Amino acid sequence: MLSVLMPIFNEKETLPDLLGRILAVPVDKEVLIVDDCSTDGTRELLQQQIDGKFANVTVLYHPTNQGKGAAIRTAIPHAAGSHSIVQDGDLEYWPEDYVTILTGFEQTGADIVYGSRFTVGWPKNMKPMNRLVNVILAGMVRTLFLTRITDEATCYKAFKTDVLQAIPLTCRRFEFCPEVTAKAIRRGFKIVEVPVRYEARSISEGKKIRWTDGVSAIWTLFKWRFARF
Repeated sequence: MLSVLMPIFNEKETLPDLLGRILAVPVDKEVLIVDDCSTDGTRELLQQQIDGKFANVTVLYHPTNQGKGAAIRTAIPHAAGSHSIVQDGDLEYWPEDYVTILTGFEQTGADIVYGSRFTVGWPKNMKPMNRLVNVILAGMVRTLFLTRITDEATCYKAFKTDVLQAIPLTCRRFEFCPEVTAKAIRRGFKIVEVPVRYEARSISEGKKIRWTDGVSAIWTLFKWRFARF
């Protein structure tokens, strides 16, 4: 079974469509939604139309806004599937690619599979600054950890669940990605990449990550290259 770990904050417009697509993917799954104290009506939507309405969907609620990393950490102990994947609450990534990612585990024996947006080139709608940050992060992983990863910052990070639950995380915001990458490599877990589809959304469409999160990611990779954990 695949555990879909889904941190959400203010995703009222995309959540119904996204959840429908997730549930339609032909794999055995559970969905663990963590609402990070949404203020746009998402919480009410969850309570009225989703929570308790699906046998394989569990909704957890944060009383205060804590960040994406904190929401993922809330979901991890509840994961009961053999594998777990992180799913943002928007429509930038395609849930239909779960099948490709799970096939990556079967074919390679990996502990972790990243869905890379860049193995077949750059998405046409990705802004230049985002491209630059992704190049820097991938370069840092190669330099600091001697590991080739084309897309360190991808949302679609999938794990054997016992592997993910064994990694001690402290992240609160978007530093989940560099922290889990750094600690997984240092623990000796095998990471492979498979191609996934991606359609970037703009800030006006609800994208929440900012340039300061890129700076934080760079610092996090440096920190967990050398810090004890």
